[in-house]
Amino acid sequence: MSLSHKDVQEILRLLEETEYRELTLETEHFTLKLQQDEDGWTQQTQTVASDKSSVTSAVASIDENATIETAATEEGLLDIRAPMVGTFYNAPKPGADPFVEIGSSVNEDSVIAIIEVMKLMNSIPAGLKGEIVEILATDAQFVEKGQLLMRVRPS
Repeated sequence: MSLSHKDVQEILRLLEETEYRELTLETEHFTLKLQQDEDGWTQQTQTVASDKSSVTSAVASIDENATIETAATEEGLLDIRAPMVGTFYNAPKPGADPFVEIGSSVNEDSVIAIIEVMKLMNSIPAGLKGEIVEILATDAQFVEKGQLLMRVRPS
């Protein structure tokens, strides 16, 4: 079972009609967490990996299509690519500190950015443990699905 972007929008519409400000939905295949604050809704979806030893299958993404690949520029670096088309934001709100900077340590659940799609803010988790070596997307930049966002030296 997977949720489409339309499914998530319908869930958000239903939540708007209630007093609830947080929802966590867990199945054997994914975990969906929605939270509302003064800036609106944020969403994080994590795919449950069938082979927990595989970095590629442990990538958490909104649509299960983000990829992490070995970088061609330096042996051992892994790429974090955009899981969807949208506007890339490196901080939770304008003027706030960025989620990560070069040299930042991340783990699988660390939020590294937000990608906005149709006013829906999608938290992008690192999906792996390591150190940020390069940040290739700039704040408020439109990104394509699969576009290289960051490179990580795994730990």
